[in-house]
Amino acid sequence: MNYRFQNLLGAPYRGGNIVFSDTTLISSIGNRISVTEVSESKSSALPFYSPTNISRLACSPDSSFIISIDSLNHCVFANLRLRVPLHHLNFKEAVHAVKFSPDGVLIAFGVGKLVQVWKSPGFKKEFSAFQLVKTFAGFDGAVRALDWSPDSQWLLAGSKDLTARLFCLKKLKRLKPFVGHRDVITGVFFHKNGDQVNGVYTVSKDGALFSWDIEFEVENNGVEFSKAKDEELSDPPSPGTPEIKGSSDVQKTKIVDRLSDEEGYLGKRNRAGEFQEIETQESKIGQQEKQNSFDDNIRCPLHKGTWVLRKKYFFMQPHAKLTACDYHAGLDIMVVGFSSGVFELYQMPDITLIHSFSISREKITTASFNKHGNWLALGCARLGQLLVWEWRSETYVFKQQGHYFDVNCMAYSPDSQILATGADDKKIKLWNVSSGFCFVTLSENGKENGHTNAVTALHFTPNNRCLLSASLDGTVRAWDLIRYRNFRTFTTPYDRQFVSLTSDPSGEVICAGSLDSFEIFVWRMKDSRLLDTLSGHEGPVHGLTFSPINAVLASSSWDKTVRLWDVFDGKGAVETFPHTHDVLTVVYRPDGKQLACSTLDGQIHFWDPVEGLLMYTIEGRRDIAGGRLMSDRRSAEKSTSGKCFTSLCYSVDGSYILAGGNSKYICMYDVADQVLLRRFQTSSNRSLDGVLDFLNSKRMTDAGPLDLIDDVDSDVEDGIDQQIKGKLGYDLPGAIGNHGRPVIRTKCLRIAPTGRSWAAATTEGVLIYSMDDSFLFDPNDLDIDVTPEAVETALSEGQHLRALVLGLRLNDDKIIKRCIFAVKPPDVSTVAASVPTRYLNRLMETLADLLDNAPHLEFVLVWCQELCKSHGHTIQQNYRNLLPSLRSLQKSMTRLHQDLAETCSSNEYLLRYLCANGTMK
Repeated sequence: MNYRFQNLLGAPYRGGNIVFSDTTLISSIGNRISVTEVSESKSSALPFYSPTNISRLACSPDSSFIISIDSLNHCVFANLRLRVPLHHLNFKEAVHAVKFSPDGVLIAFGVGKLVQVWKSPGFKKEFSAFQLVKTFAGFDGAVRALDWSPDSQWLLAGSKDLTARLFCLKKLKRLKPFVGHRDVITGVFFHKNGDQVNGVYTVSKDGALFSWDIEFEVENNGVEFSKAKDEELSDPPSPGTPEIKGSSDVQKTKIVDRLSDEEGYLGKRNRAGEFQEIETQESKIGQQEKQNSFDDNIRCPLHKGTWVLRKKYFFMQPHAKLTACDYHAGLDIMVVGFSSGVFELYQMPDITLIHSFSISREKITTASFNKHGNWLALGCARLGQLLVWEWRSETYVFKQQGHYFDVNCMAYSPDSQILATGADDKKIKLWNVSSGFCFVTLSENGKENGHTNAVTALHFTPNNRCLLSASLDGTVRAWDLIRYRNFRTFTTPYDRQFVSLTSDPSGEVICAGSLDSFEIFVWRMKDSRLLDTLSGHEGPVHGLTFSPINAVLASSSWDKTVRLWDVFDGKGAVETFPHTHDVLTVVYRPDGKQLACSTLDGQIHFWDPVEGLLMYTIEGRRDIAGGRLMSDRRSAEKSTSGKCFTSLCYSVDGSYILAGGNSKYICMYDVADQVLLRRFQTSSNRSLDGVLDFLNSKRMTDAGPLDLIDDVDSDVEDGIDQQIKGKLGYDLPGAIGNHGRPVIRTKCLRIAPTGRSWAAATTEGVLIYSMDDSFLFDPNDLDIDVTPEAVETALSEGQHLRALVLGLRLNDDKIIKRCIFAVKPPDVSTVAASVPTRYLNRLMETLADLLDNAPHLEFVLVWCQELCKSHGHTIQQNYRNLLPSLRSLQKSMTRLHQDLAETCSSNEYLLRYLCANGTMK
């Protein structure tokens, strides 16, 4: 029951920008944030999420905080190290750019046509944490790019109106905009030399790079001044300042008069009403004193010079737009990415081409340098591709790509270390569950080496050396998990489309159900020979499973029946279980004494396969109901049509069952009592259809909901979130007429053999729920004497058994581990033999965790050995209750055995080599 969200697999990158935090790569996955440790090859998703898909990210210079902004302009300010959200902020207009200042005190947002500077909340707990410091106006288009000066006093902004502007935080200065581009400004950067600004780079979408330098003139007395005095006028009124609340001419006159008094000079107005300065001796002295005090507080006197366009350079990429760029000031290099998939690296300021590569034929959505400038991260939203390239050695440090379409099927390996996923993109991906990385992609490499159509079913053989896959291309393929190649292909005399797959407990017989001929085909694994064809169903066979205790095959079909087959004796169907609606899936309980199937009316039926009797039925339509589609005419409460379970999965001990389908919910039921234990909501992303229970009537028009009307002139980046339908179009109800909004659903559910985690293939990706990383306090037999102080007292007195029992009763992970390591090696056998039976499960879970993370390998293995010796009979009697922890121990030991085997083997040959060299000498 204590399952919590742990990770999100299947789509490393969905759009928006990516940022670096030291060696950590931060990107968005839908409405969640993915954190990838590039050097350690680990990827995880932060537990919090935004209301809709995240479009912009920014990380503080000290890597303590992160800001995310979604498509609804909702901002989340979070602690990156603790992975918790701290503050929220809503903007009224779209935010296209956000950046922290170099000192981390301020945050600049490009909000529509304005540039807003907010004070960073930090670690303080305040009611109104965000404080607006400055608001700059002057643009006629949306602000697209931002950059800070090294002293955090100047802000450079680029806009959609083809101009870039320079703003000062200390005093309102109106400098002339940088003009000359003929397309939207994509990037603006300060050209820095330490803490001194030498110039400005502006990059536009048409592939133009302009280099701007500042010139200073010196009078006879040696004082620098600017030729253009009109550049030092006050900025025009901007939103957020008290001076612009009114817009009449009288109010404007008062504002100018008050400004003139503050500046310390007298003035008058001409016939046009414009203010003219009267140069008196007193006004000159007062203005000079104030200017000197202002200049003393600014390290970079960018307001005292004249900006001149020094160089124009055009990236010659025919029929391609510049879509991404970034600049590293320390190394003075710039990267530009194009819509053709080409990216180029240039050495500045000479604009010398260093590298030019192509990663795909789709446009590069984002590009970013890390802090040291040796790594370059590139993202392609349409392909779901994210990679990190080390440009000096020209090698890939990190490369991940998710499935192009939704995941159709998945399977856990017997040791729970690998999760295999298959999708409509004809690819099979193998994921390391602990690290969250995809380490192998099994795809078409020639017609003989991969599937040529959608992958619909996956199954691991019991020996953990082979993966079976079924596809709509009419083949079932066997993949070698050591060499990662297709070594066996199972076909039929006529072309068939397979949608279900299973094997017998020995892995020697393979069975697959067809979509078009309604038959079940049986092959022999050894020589790929077709042994039998089972006929009898009158609809597509969408469910196949072998009994774990005998050679009985159960199949479910849309013909409203579940059939049992004796495969080895060739007797055909030996039992038929009729239903009133189409049967969508079928699954055996791990002990083989119960069979569960789901039907189209939202019910789960439990059968006794031996007696052939219906044991009980769970009515799940109301439990799974929820979420209203944009095209629904009825409310979410009354709209229960189409709500059904398409995937079922028993727990390891068979006490509960997970059910998911055409809904945003995954239900967990108690099998014995037929009651709902818990509902998991797979997603709260409003960018998906079917998430909200109530729709906003203000967005309803005569032409239908505004969200379903295509906007041709929209600036939304092209990504794979527009993909709503693959080659399994029949399995995507609600997609027709949806105009690009994916519908939330669960296509497949699988529980790990250890029972510690389970995975769900949803529209957003593969969700992993686990109970291993537990931070909850769940004590056992807690009374007034069971306290951490009592544990400390027992340890100081040398009572290790009492301290361990108290730690197990407290159920605190840190205390239990400390008590284990406090026991001396000669006393391990005595303490292990005296541990009460009721705490064996919790103790074995802790030992499994120590095998994965603790460096004291031999000591932990001694604990495991003594525990099995002392409590072997008890473990054998209660194996069903202890099975999850036993499988966790087996998983950890298997992984350690594989790692140590390679290490020992390499050391053995090395010693032989050294000994041979010593003998020769």
